[in-house]
This record gives sequence, structure tokens and C-alpha cells, in this order.
Amino acid sequence: MHNYLDFEKPISDLEGKIHELRKLAEEDESIDTSDEVGRLEARSREAMVDIYSKLTPWQKTQVARHPQRPHFVDYAAKLFEEFAPLSGDRKFAEDEAIQAGLGRFRGQSVAIIGQEKGNDTKSRLKHNFGSARPEGYRKAIRVMELADRFGLPIITLVDTAGAYPGIGAEERGQAEAIARSTEMCLNVRVPIVSVILGEGGSGGAIAIATGDRVYMLQHAIYSVISPEGAASILWRDSTRAKEAASNMKITAEDLKALGVIDGIIPEPIGGAHRDPDTVIAAAGNVVADALRELSAKPGEQLRRDRRQRYLDIGRQL
Repeated sequence: MHNYLDFEKPISDLEGKIHELRKLAEEDESIDTSDEVGRLEARSREAMVDIYSKLTPWQKTQVARHPQRPHFVDYAAKLFEEFAPLSGDRKFAEDEAIQAGLGRFRGQSVAIIGQEKGNDTKSRLKHNFGSARPEGYRKAIRVMELADRFGLPIITLVDTAGAYPGIGAEERGQAEAIARSTEMCLNVRVPIVSVILGEGGSGGAIAIATGDRVYMLQHAIYSVISPEGAASILWRDSTRAKEAASNMKITAEDLKALGVIDGIIPEPIGGAHRDPDTVIAAAGNVVADALRELSAKPGEQLRRDRRQRYLDIGRQL
């Protein structure tokens, strides 16, 4: 069953009628609904193209958060072979919000780090909705150190509303863990390619997205704070999130123009959740091209260029 967003009501109505006609035809073979179904499908496609050609930043935020959008586990299953997750930070505990380990990407050994939100109540609780605690970032640091030691390129797949803000996480050094993870990204001498799959929220995202190349899916968002959080701070009214989203420059198009990201990965009309295989394959091709380019550079040059890249973003803004 497809989950429709608020602004998708015209599409929902048309696809509902299509479903009813098909069900009617299945129940009574003497009824031919093919012509009417064809007309409705054409109208549905036109409505979808029209709606998705002019999405607002707030609507893109809703698409980025869509519960059926493919997550890290979906990308890992399709893109990586022999993926071996590594658990624990060797200091406190395992954090399921961040998945990290080693595997093969198109025949090449790589280190893989990503955030997993979960896709049902049980898995969302298990993965804490993709919001990592300090031990998650320390696990990421451990895997990055391992990759640097053995010369393995790093691929990071980002999808989080932000790091977990709970008391326990703060007591165990959440800010310090995020800072050290970001520092590790800047210091490794192997290529890092990052892709924002859905939400790229705050330091929780940049802690593993400080890469040589950063890409975003077309309807993903990347921001220093959620629109709701920004509205609460600026106007003390979280219901003004729509207004905040429009002012924060959080869409892929905005961030490409600002030089924060390197490219945009197109999504099918209707969002990544309508054709996950196509989106995953497209992301894999972009990552492969980036790794091919970066692998030709010496490690020290990679490190130097990466650090300069982020200094330059600050100057440009």
C-alpha cells in the first residue's frame, strides 16, 4: 500500500480509481476497464509530472522523509558484495543507528558507513530512527581508521534527522564524538565519497559526510537544523517550519548553487520510493565515477584538497 503525502492528493485520487477499476475487472471478467484505466493512468502520470516539477522546499522535505524511501540497508544490499558489518566502538556499546563495515563495491574493497532509520516500528526502534549516539560516531571513527590503515576508499550514505539529543548521549560526549568523527574525515588519506539519501541533518550528518565528493539525491535535504527546529528558535513556533524550509536553502539545487555539494542524483518522477532500483543504480554509478577520479590522487593530496574544500565553502558563503 502506497503512502501518499498531503500534496499528492490528486495522484492519490486517480490511483485509487485505477485500483477500483482493476479490482472490478478481476471480480467480473465480462467487464472491460482497460480503456478507462489507460486514460486514468495517463492523467495520473501528467499530475505527477506537474506536481513534482515544482516542489517547494517543504514538499521536498516531506519527500525526503517518506517512510517508503529506500534506506541504507536497501543500498547496501544492491551496491555492495560481501558486506561485513562491524559492531561496537570498543569504548561503550553498539549503536544500530550507524551501520559500518567492510565490503566490495564493483570488485573494489571499500569501507562503508551509513545511517539506517528502519522501515517499520520494530526496526525504527532498533535503529533509533537513524539518530546516532556517541558510540555510533566512535564506531564510524574506528572504521575510518581501519580504512586509512589499509588504503580502502570510504563510501558514506547519509540519512538522519540529526544526532540523538538525549541526556545519556550528552553525558557520554555527543559533541566531542561528532567533532572527532568530522576531524577523522578530514584527516584520512583515502578517498571519501558521500551521498545524502534523504535527510542530512546537522552535525549528525556532516560527521560522516565530510568527503572529497558529496552528492545528494534530487529530493534529499541537507541542513544545519531541521525546519521545525529552526522555526522554534527563530519564531518560537514550530508550525512555521514550511516558512523556515523556504529560507534555509536546504534543497539539492540550492546547495549545488552554493558549492556545498558536487552533484545531484536524479530521482524518478514521484520520488525514489516509486522506483528504488533505478535510484540505487544511479547512485552507484555516481559513486563509481567519483572513486575512479579520486583514486588517481596521492593520499596526501586528497587530504590537503579535502581540507581546503571546506575552508573554501566558508569563504564563498
